[in-house]
Amino acid sequence: MKEHCFTPPKSQIESVLHKINKPTYVLEEAKLKYNLEILDYVQKNSGAKILLALKGFAFWSSFDLVSKYLKGITASGIYEARLGFEEFRKYNQDAEIAVFSPAFSKDEIMELLPIANHIIFNSFNQLEMFQPILLDTNIDIGIRVNPLYSEVTPAIYNPCISGSRLGVIPSEFQKRLDMLDLISGIHFHTHCEQNSDALFRTMEHFKKYFGDYISRMKWVNFGGGHHITRDDYDVGLLIKIINDFKSEFSGIDVYLEPGEAIGWQCGSLVGEVRDIISNKYNIAITNISAAAHMPDCLEMPYTPQIRGAKITNLDSNISTTSYRLGSPSCLAGDVIGDYEFDRELNIGDKIIIEDMIHYTIVKNNTFNGIPLPALAILRENGDLDIVREFGYDDYKNRNG
Repeated sequence: MKEHCFTPPKSQIESVLHKINKPTYVLEEAKLKYNLEILDYVQKNSGAKILLALKGFAFWSSFDLVSKYLKGITASGIYEARLGFEEFRKYNQDAEIAVFSPAFSKDEIMELLPIANHIIFNSFNQLEMFQPILLDTNIDIGIRVNPLYSEVTPAIYNPCISGSRLGVIPSEFQKRLDMLDLISGIHFHTHCEQNSDALFRTMEHFKKYFGDYISRMKWVNFGGGHHITRDDYDVGLLIKIINDFKSEFSGIDVYLEPGEAIGWQCGSLVGEVRDIISNKYNIAITNISAAAHMPDCLEMPYTPQIRGAKITNLDSNISTTSYRLGSPSCLAGDVIGDYEFDRELNIGDKIIIEDMIHYTIVKNNTFNGIPLPALAILRENGDLDIVREFGYDDYKNRNG
């Protein structure tokens, strides 16, 4: 159940398609604001602090808006931490910068000293190595743990599979209890695109293995992967889980660090049809590359939704309006997907690929020398701002 009163805004992107003449990621400001209001509702009704995970949403031209709602950012390394410090804290001087890495170098720790509020280690070895450097700072030290439970599939996204490199398992945690006085918080991350019922079940395992030590902490970080802004997400249950936890462990701050939930369904990738050929199927060649512009589609894998079309199986549904959408690269498998459109396509038609603001932008690349899409924000008043365009130098400078 939603348990909030916010109404999702209608998309305005079709009104500005005539202004888009190259592949462009378009962030719709009204939709982003809708997501942020839901996240802030959780904060206000649970007392939890929500941080933006830059690994999922690093569209920093929107941080003036995001910083009005969220409490800071969480980073996976020095570059993300610097981005949060430079572009998020610009608008919110009290924004928190939390940083986790499976393994830090000394140089990275030294760079983080004037930036970070929380540094979360993946092992007690790293904590022991760098604790003397952090001794006289105001930085909170955390440790990431692995509660040996996660419902995430596929395995590539599951941080708790057997042999995982992420987090201290309970048996190793028990060996280093003498170091608990050095840490301020415990962090666990077991989710990926999941509802709050998965968190409810995870808490049983987290408290089973680490519950005896929570009262010694200042905070516990519930990690990311919480799909809070998805239509079917049970916001009420999430709030209850947090409030029950805070009642059981009085005085403990709770953090959440979603990334995808911030950018969820609030923007599209716009391209166009460049050619239409026939080889068993109708094949529309677009100027959008799955491999370069939305690699998560191939990694996950999944077929993205396209406005005015539905995903289909061409072997059982060949018609004049069904097409395989291909990409401009030389990779034979660089296919976006098979679709049944509501009309016949023509060369020059615009294609709106839905939900392409989270993860796609942070993972895109210049494979085959294909230009990166531009970045744009569709303002609430209907204005389209092109905030960044990429050219040849962006390709050249990363290749030598």
